[in-house]
Amino acid sequence: MAVWWQAGLWGLVAGAALLLGASAGWWLRVPPAVVAGVMAFGAGVLVSALAFDLVDEAEHSGGLVPTVLGFLLGAVAYVGVNAVLARRGARHRKRSTGYQPSEEESAGSGLAIAFGSLLDGVPESVVLGLSVVEGGTVGLAVLAAVVVSNIPEGLSSAVGMKRAGRSAAYVFGVWAGIALACAVSAALGSLLLVDTSAATVAVITAVAAGAILTMVADTMIPEAFQRTHILTGLITSLGFLATFTLQRWG
Repeated sequence: MAVWWQAGLWGLVAGAALLLGASAGWWLRVPPAVVAGVMAFGAGVLVSALAFDLVDEAEHSGGLVPTVLGFLLGAVAYVGVNAVLARRGARHRKRSTGYQPSEEESAGSGLAIAFGSLLDGVPESVVLGLSVVEGGTVGLAVLAAVVVSNIPEGLSSAVGMKRAGRSAAYVFGVWAGIALACAVSAALGSLLLVDTSAATVAVITAVAAGAILTMVADTMIPEAFQRTHILTGLITSLGFLATFTLQRWG
């Protein structure tokens, strides 16, 4: 199987986790505390994968300065795009409570939420594609991190969209589109970078890592803290340790 095709399939698996979470949020009555707890756990999983599978590897292959600069670029770029989308109604796209505006309250907010969700998913998918390029197969710890974090993301967002009055066609159309975009992003991440230098791959990995960490801090942890409060740090730490253990055993 071609590398880009394999990467695309793993990207689709990661994107399908969003759709799975959205389905649970739409059809099931999942207690908000459970959603928040899984969100906190997923945040810890992502942070661990960033530290040991992305930034560390980027520094080893590309050097400290390119890694630092790439990481900062990813963080700043995410903040900039997220700020634009927030002004258009996508600030609380991962919130399950009554924060998301309806289309009547904020015209164009539905499209902004869709783009915001895409912004959150693309860096993760690119990283999956890069892991296939570098290792010949997908990085298990990275894949687990993305899947575990995507399920509560999709669940929480879908609940918020439903409460804001958006239709099932809109909600599942958004998540199905993002799942496909994740597959395309992962495939392109491997196809375009398969023959590039280690330094270039390291910089791009660092850029994606910076964007992902900023997303975790801006969207996932605030949603988790709303319900888990003082337990947020502990649950996040458990997610971190679970992924660290998986990475070491792998």
